[in-house]
Amino acid sequence: MEKKYEVLKRYYGYDTFREGQEELIDTLLAGEDAFGIMPTGAGKSLCYQIPALIFRGITLVISPLISLMKDQVAALNQAGVYAAYLNSSLTQGQYFKALEFAKTGKYKIIYVAPERLLTESFLSFALQADISFVAVDEVHCVSQWGQDFRPSYLKIVEFVKRLPKRPVLGAFTATATQAVKDDVIRILELKKPRVVTTGFDRKNLSFEVRTGKDKQSELLSILREHEGESGVIYCITRKLVEEVYELLTARGLSVTKYHAGLPDDERRDNQDDFIYDRKKLMVATNAFGMGIDKSDVRFVIHYNMPKNMESYYQEAGRAGRDGDEAECILLFSAQDVRTNQFFIENNRENEELSEVELLEVIDKDKERLRKMTNYCYTSDCLRGYMLSYFGEKTTGYCGNCSNCLKNYEETDVSKYARLILGCIEECREKFGMTVIIDTLRGSQSEKIQKYRLQHNSYYGAARDVSADRLKQIMKHLISEYYLAQTDDMYAVLKLTEHSYEITVKGEQVLMKLPKEKEIVQPRVSLKQVNRKLGGVRAASDNPMLYEELRRLRNETARRMGVPAYVVFTDKTLQEMSMYLPVTRDEMLSINGVAQAKYEKYGRDFMEMIAQYKEEHAREHKKPQAKARIKF
Repeated sequence: MEKKYEVLKRYYGYDTFREGQEELIDTLLAGEDAFGIMPTGAGKSLCYQIPALIFRGITLVISPLISLMKDQVAALNQAGVYAAYLNSSLTQGQYFKALEFAKTGKYKIIYVAPERLLTESFLSFALQADISFVAVDEVHCVSQWGQDFRPSYLKIVEFVKRLPKRPVLGAFTATATQAVKDDVIRILELKKPRVVTTGFDRKNLSFEVRTGKDKQSELLSILREHEGESGVIYCITRKLVEEVYELLTARGLSVTKYHAGLPDDERRDNQDDFIYDRKKLMVATNAFGMGIDKSDVRFVIHYNMPKNMESYYQEAGRAGRDGDEAECILLFSAQDVRTNQFFIENNRENEELSEVELLEVIDKDKERLRKMTNYCYTSDCLRGYMLSYFGEKTTGYCGNCSNCLKNYEETDVSKYARLILGCIEECREKFGMTVIIDTLRGSQSEKIQKYRLQHNSYYGAARDVSADRLKQIMKHLISEYYLAQTDDMYAVLKLTEHSYEITVKGEQVLMKLPKEKEIVQPRVSLKQVNRKLGGVRAASDNPMLYEELRRLRNETARRMGVPAYVVFTDKTLQEMSMYLPVTRDEMLSINGVAQAKYEKYGRDFMEMIAQYKEEHAREHKKPQAKARIKF
């Protein structure tokens, strides 16, 4: 098994594996099926690429993501590995040319879209080829109970069965609930697979939910905090993408846009502008990002709430893939719930589903939406809520989300919970939050007069508490299933089977609430809080050199026609500026500097470092050399 370390160092420039990688690689190399569930940025691709480079035959990587195929093939080619992709982005001539090369054995790894598997042209190649390994990426797409079911994934099993011999199968995804895990193993007919789940926690990501009416001002405020950094802004509709794009363009920001309504050429060019750092900001619908391997995204902003936790986790996880600190901020409003509800009820994408199956999927999507909404309402740890959703135990305090970093106090709100639930019951569950709050606070508004709610026995019973505090308690009751909210345009509050545990059984209701005075205080961003706590990303030891290395890296990438991170990541450049390598061995000891990359780029970077050392010889001492693993 020492071969795997040689491959890791030679082609990727690393000495050690990350959590879960070695276990999956060893399982596959032993000829056994494996199922890897690893968060975005945890290095799933190495888990199938390294076995692919060791197996005697060809490896097929099945993926629905054109952008991922292009990025990974480009990175493999830069590392000195012959790889290709077969998908709809190729012309017919390019496709058949690639197949010809594949038949000659030129490619060790071939990425293929699932729609291509059973085509006559691909089958004629596959049935004659020596296929050792089939890796299925984004494998959650095989389950119709997952958040991104793709019927084309059901072709994989038939394809594998038609091969002369069954290859080793590997399945990989970033998100999978237990139901989806079971579905994947059953549908793909994995044989006693080793299931490796490395955990969903991305400790370098901070999470924040902001509520407010003026999202544009909130967005501009966040972007000022992240000036010059690369970030993604997700919007729920194409129309909102255009509005936000126009807003940021009018302010002279370096921004581009992406949604399914744009012409293919424009969409591709805009994506390249972002990946190649010609534009710093990407405003997009959820059509953007699947398979994008840009490592230096410092923030992801959701201008609207996504429809489920799986989507949010995947989209937010596109921040900080390099392991450095990054922010994930969700701007929430009640309108987001209604918009997602509309999309769910009118979803007819999966034409293969029967009417009964479609209704089951819609009900499941509505339940996911409720869980996503509760994430925006909860006053508990945001990271803990997310991890619990995916079945992981948490401590309930992460110290790196907006809820944990605010000045909270645990408060007994049982009295007000009973007043809220009692008022709703007496109103026969006919009204939403605003009317119930106005009734409890003794308002004389037009609606109160119209519905004669001044005669309700709970009228004015909560004059001593603010409307904001009552709304926070209501949201907590919803998140804990003591209260429900309809999905109509005018959301109405409804009691649940658990409501009576409070009103009849007298159950105590404790919740963490921001101290009342904090409600009127100016907002302090999570980034500012982290800075005060000493949690900001560490700067390079030699910031001037680091910036020069970045400039050289970006110029090299433009000349080679590849994204900057394919040459060297920011983290690799930070190590260079710290350890100041000027010899071949020193350069190869830097994480991310593989043999092929050293031969292509190493000398240029060593010359810049040597020049810097000469100019600053009296000011800088070289740190102790890194320990190196020899093979």
